[in-house]
Amino acid sequence: MHLKVSHIQHFSVGDGPGIRTTIFLKGCNLHCPWCHNPETISGEEQTLYYETMGRREVCGRKLSVEEILREVLMDRDFYTESGGGATISGGEALLQAEGVAILARSLKRENISVWLDTAGNVPWDAFERTGDWVDGYLYDYKAGTKEQYAGAIGGNLDLVGDNLRRLLAEGRRVRVRIPLIPGFNTDEASISLMCSNLRSLGAGMVDLLPFHRMGSNKYRALGLRYAYEKTPLLTEDEIRGIRQRYGTWFQTNVE
Repeated sequence: MHLKVSHIQHFSVGDGPGIRTTIFLKGCNLHCPWCHNPETISGEEQTLYYETMGRREVCGRKLSVEEILREVLMDRDFYTESGGGATISGGEALLQAEGVAILARSLKRENISVWLDTAGNVPWDAFERTGDWVDGYLYDYKAGTKEQYAGAIGGNLDLVGDNLRRLLAEGRRVRVRIPLIPGFNTDEASISLMCSNLRSLGAGMVDLLPFHRMGSNKYRALGLRYAYEKTPLLTEDEIRGIRQRYGTWFQTNVE
């Protein structure tokens, strides 16, 4: 079994508990205009050209489960010391659910913790096929209304909510994350609605992921326009204000 891989990031500290190795898979069924990993959206091989450095980078290797496993196991000592493991991310990892299931099962056989990073905009079957070998989920929740989610992102918020409700009802370990995107979901009405939705679904602590522009150079390297290139970052006071209005339910993480 092979998976379409964008890249593998070692010594990651923002993709689940402890020190982790994150496997970024290629292909996504959403089109978030602020995405900071645009090279993971297409499922096809792409070449990034960084003009200022005169460097080309091919993105989109097909790697076997065995090849990925060997690379992840290189960091086993870090997982043991920190309580970390491997995180399977994207793109949308669950678009490759069959391969993810085999990879996660192989990792668990090596006693490696497995977390899955998802936007949840996939059929429930994808969670069922992979869930036996997943210890926890990083679950993105990006908008408060079905219209906003469909129009700006291209997804089905009812599907995202239903999947989250089922995971939580099964007692799964889920860290819900809200990417704070200026001009899209940071106004009081949007935050309030997302809070209401998530509480009704049974969510506990929610991570806030402040917007950043660190993927800007990737858009240029792909020959794409980045719609958020000039969007100002949220200030610390603005982020603190969101937390204060909604109490300790929110915690702020920086990717």
